[in-house]
Amino acid sequence: MTAYVDVRTPLVNATRFRAAHEADWDQLDKILTLIENRGVGAVPDQQLLVLPLLYRAALSSLSVARETSLDRALITYLEHLCTRAYFQIYGVPTSPAKQLAHFFARGWPQAVQSLWKETLISLLLTIAGAVVAYLLIAHDPSWFYAMIPDGMAEGRDPTASAELLRQTIYDGGKDAQQSALAFFASFLFTHNAQIAIFAFALGFMFCVPTAGLIVYNGLMLGAMVELFVSKGLGYGFVGWLTIHGTTEMFAIILSGAAGFRIGLAIAFPGRLSRTDAAVAAGRSAATAMGGTVIMLAIAGLLEGIGRQTITSDEARYAIGIAMLVGWLVYFYLPRGKRDGAAA
Repeated sequence: MTAYVDVRTPLVNATRFRAAHEADWDQLDKILTLIENRGVGAVPDQQLLVLPLLYRAALSSLSVARETSLDRALITYLEHLCTRAYFQIYGVPTSPAKQLAHFFARGWPQAVQSLWKETLISLLLTIAGAVVAYLLIAHDPSWFYAMIPDGMAEGRDPTASAELLRQTIYDGGKDAQQSALAFFASFLFTHNAQIAIFAFALGFMFCVPTAGLIVYNGLMLGAMVELFVSKGLGYGFVGWLTIHGTTEMFAIILSGAAGFRIGLAIAFPGRLSRTDAAVAAGRSAATAMGGTVIMLAIAGLLEGIGRQTITSDEARYAIGIAMLVGWLVYFYLPRGKRDGAAA
């Protein structure tokens, strides 16, 4: 009987194997220790560049050690080394507080910056919807009922008197009016939050539902503006909208932009598969979308303040414009790429 030797599993001398690769393992260990103790910023660029190569080499050594049944202590050491390297390269080994600080300092604004083209598309669709609604209702008021849900209107329609509409933006002080206005504000916030969420979530359907929702939101905006303008209350109503609307509308526009990013990646994946393209696009889109939830919460707070305590048109405009300028500076102020990547 002829003996069979499995040539697929080479014999490896443990001492020689360790001698041949130990220098790379030590270098990887030193880089990882430096990162763990002092952060990525303390590591020279040259060492950061070789970190992935050393990690792959360590994985290869671990594979060989397992296949050739080298001593258990060496296998354990390599497993621990590779695990540390994995979390430094692919993970975020920082405290929750540092992660949150990085999100607000760089992660969120940089994600929004990367969506500037999609944001412009979303803005233009919103403006187009508002202009179309305004012109249609100015020509034929019956279009109002096709664009504004009954729950949102709550009597604020072309048949309402100017005095009733005035009370909705200046809060006439009556308990009934306060209750009705609070209900309207709550409905408006919930409705806009739903539009923001669905505009992002449905982006994977080649952007079509997202575009429809963004245009529809613009239609409702134009319809409400035309209603108050037709009663001579346009300046006051736009002021009431501005105090919270600059934040709220910005959030919806960003949500649409995030949905467009995913939809366009799926529709035009380039050299990637559609799944890989969607995953790559989803990173920045999801980060931007996560921040819009905060914007909607801030908008709700501003709306409550504007409705209950601030009745001056000029003050409302000042606060709303200041918020818009603040968001633009926060999102689009240039930031250092290296710091953002390293964090």
